[in-house]
Amino acid sequence: QEGSIFWFYFASHPVGNMPSLSVPPPKCLQKPLVVPHHHMFGPGPSNVPPRILEAGANPVIGHMHPEIFEIMSDIKSGIQYMFQTQNKMTLAVSGTGHTAMECAIFNTVEPGDSVLAAVNGIWGERAAEMAERIGAKVNTIVAPPGGYLTNTDIEKALSKHRPALFFLAHGESSTGVLHPLDGIGQLCHKYNCLFLVDSVASIGGTPLYMDQQEIDILYTGSQKVLNAPPGTAPISFSERACQKVFNRRTKPVSFFLDLNWLANYWGCDDKPTRVYHHTGPVTAFYSLRESLAVLAEEGLENSWERHETVAEYFHAGLESMGLKLFVKEKVRKPTLTRLPTVTTIVAPYGYDWKEIMSYIMKTHNLEISGGLGPSVGLVLRVGLMGCNSSKANVDMVLAALRDALKHCHRSKV
Repeated sequence: QEGSIFWFYFASHPVGNMPSLSVPPPKCLQKPLVVPHHHMFGPGPSNVPPRILEAGANPVIGHMHPEIFEIMSDIKSGIQYMFQTQNKMTLAVSGTGHTAMECAIFNTVEPGDSVLAAVNGIWGERAAEMAERIGAKVNTIVAPPGGYLTNTDIEKALSKHRPALFFLAHGESSTGVLHPLDGIGQLCHKYNCLFLVDSVASIGGTPLYMDQQEIDILYTGSQKVLNAPPGTAPISFSERACQKVFNRRTKPVSFFLDLNWLANYWGCDDKPTRVYHHTGPVTAFYSLRESLAVLAEEGLENSWERHETVAEYFHAGLESMGLKLFVKEKVRKPTLTRLPTVTTIVAPYGYDWKEIMSYIMKTHNLEISGGLGPSVGLVLRVGLMGCNSSKANVDMVLAALRDALKHCHRSKV
């Protein structure tokens, strides 16, 4: 019977009568892949050193193999060191920093919850929109571009809005602000609020202590100070945050980012077996593990000191050229208000900032960026992160800027 059905189908649909392909093989794919080398001195991604690239070229193995679970365990330990936390609920989300931001918000916020977002650049705006999309009651507290909020400002907003979650970008890469963190976690807990911190542009480049500063959810990306390719996002949840997550009235809106599933895949839930949730990006895990190993070998404190020293050297060089820094406060210990990893330079008067960027890329093979969000048209942004944070690279950027200011058109207005 079954054989008769197949005979009837092929007799009725002879191969010779099958329609020809309407889309031919693309000619562009018949050429070898060529990727140029650029000096990646924008706000990210940064250059990936050979050691980390080579780690990502290791053989692919199964995403549920015991060898991968061992690599994932190494990653967890590396994130705990980088974040300075003992949180058991520590893992890396498969995706960029935006994925981790959504993972944090989608798991801790339910429809009708109150959320407060500090807006000192684009990332507070993004967090507010994500929370709003899932039905939260969102309020914002806004700092002027290049400025930051005081703890008094924050406490007033916490007292007024009584949020379940407060979001703050530690390193605001759109404006170059490094926001002070001390005391904010304690304020949040005084008002029974979780403290969520974005450290994508800051982690590894400046001091941050998740447990000591009472941060409840902290996340970052792989492509900045860590110098790994984009695509993995370390994140950690405190016990207080886990209490909120695992006692929800409703399921998180995203299956992919559901912490119940992610916790099991990453071995954070103490269950004896791991259940398939998604196919983890195993080669990205290799790269992330290696980047965390590089950071551990240098040591966090050494990395912080190097980034701060190089930033001070860069800022002095810019000011000696007559260029102005967008964030007015200088880098001073123990309080830093200029981000050591991403510097915002006031767009030089009379010049087209786009022409400066284009000239530097074309002439010096060097990427810098314009503004983002509230800083569009106001600044040039230079990122010196991880292996790119060196005085030699500062000298390269300063020389490129001098050359651009000499050769780019300057209006007489």
